[in-house]
Amino acid sequence: MILTRGARVTGAVLCALLAVIVAGWLVRDVRAVDDPGQLWRYWAFSYERRPAALPATSADDVMLLVAYLVAAVAALRSSVAATALVATGVVTLVVRLPGLWNIGEPRMEAGYSDDLRTRALVCAFAALAAGIALIIVAGAGRRPARDSSEAAPTRPGQGAGVTAFLLLGAAGAVVTAWEIRQAVRFPEIYPDWYLGGDRVFQGLIDPPPGWSGAVLALLCLYAATSALGRAVHARPFGLIAAGGLLSDGALGVARAVHYEFLGHFGDLLVEEQLTVLTWLFEVIAGAAVLIVLARRGTVGTGTPAPHHQGYGQGYGGPRPGVFGPPPPSQPPPGW
Repeated sequence: MILTRGARVTGAVLCALLAVIVAGWLVRDVRAVDDPGQLWRYWAFSYERRPAALPATSADDVMLLVAYLVAAVAALRSSVAATALVATGVVTLVVRLPGLWNIGEPRMEAGYSDDLRTRALVCAFAALAAGIALIIVAGAGRRPARDSSEAAPTRPGQGAGVTAFLLLGAAGAVVTAWEIRQAVRFPEIYPDWYLGGDRVFQGLIDPPPGWSGAVLALLCLYAATSALGRAVHARPFGLIAAGGLLSDGALGVARAVHYEFLGHFGDLLVEEQLTVLTWLFEVIAGAAVLIVLARRGTVGTGTPAPHHQGYGQGYGGPRPGVFGPPPPSQPPPGW
C-alpha cells in the first residue's frame, strides 16, 4: 500500500501547521527571555535561574519542531509516508493531551497571563485536531501500488532492526526503572508527577514530567519490538523515540557539565553516578538509532530499496534482464 498524492500533500500541510505552532511558541520564549542562551540554561539547569517572563516551552518542543519538519518532507517524498504521518499524529496526541486539563488550571495564573493561557489552549486544541487528521489522512489515503515503479514501503534492514531493538529496548527499560525509582523515593508528588498539579513544575504547553517520561519509555519499547520484527512503522516511531532520547540525554549532559559532575564523578553517590551514566547512554543510544534507522531500508523481507523508491531517480539507466520489457503472454516462435 502507498499513499496517494493528495494525502501526501495534506499530510505535509498538517505537519507544517504543527511546526508553525511550535515555532511560534519558541519564538515567543526567545523574545521573553531576551537571550537564547538564557532559555537554554533554563531548560537544562532544572530552572535554577528563572527569567522574569517564564518560558512556556521545553527542549522537547525543539525536538518536536524537527520531527514535524522531517515528517512534512517524508510525507511528500518517502515510501513510508503513511506510517510517518501516523507516528507524528500519535505523538502529537499523547504530548498535547494533558494541556486540556493543565493549561486552564488556576496554578498557571501565577506565571502566565490570561491571554497567554487562552492562546495556549487554542493551540492545544488545534494540535490535537491536526494529530487526529494526520491519522485519518494516513488511513484514508492509502491505495495499492499500480506497478513496480511506484515506491513500496521499506523496512529496516536486519542489522538496523537488531541494533534499534537492543538500544531502544535498553533505553525503554532504563527510563521505566527510573520512573519506578522516582515513585519509591518521592511518593508524595504523585499523581501530580503524571497528571500535573501544584507539586510539580511544567511549561505552559508541555505535559507533566512524569507523563513525558512515560511516553518516552513506551515509545522506545514499542519501537524496539517493531524494529525486531522489521515492521514498516519501526522506522518513523524509532526515529521519534531516538530524538526524544537524544534531547533528554543532551539536557542531562549539559546539566552534568554545568554542575561539574563529570569532573568529580568519583565523588558522587552511586545513584548520582547512575544518573550521569544514564544521560550519557541516552545520548549515545539516541544518536546511534537515528543513524541506523535513517538509512535506506529494504523492500519486503530483504530486497534493498532501489534508489528511485521514495527519494528520487538514480538507478543509472536500464540494465539487461532487470528493466527490460516483460515477455509477451503469447511468445512468437523462437522467443
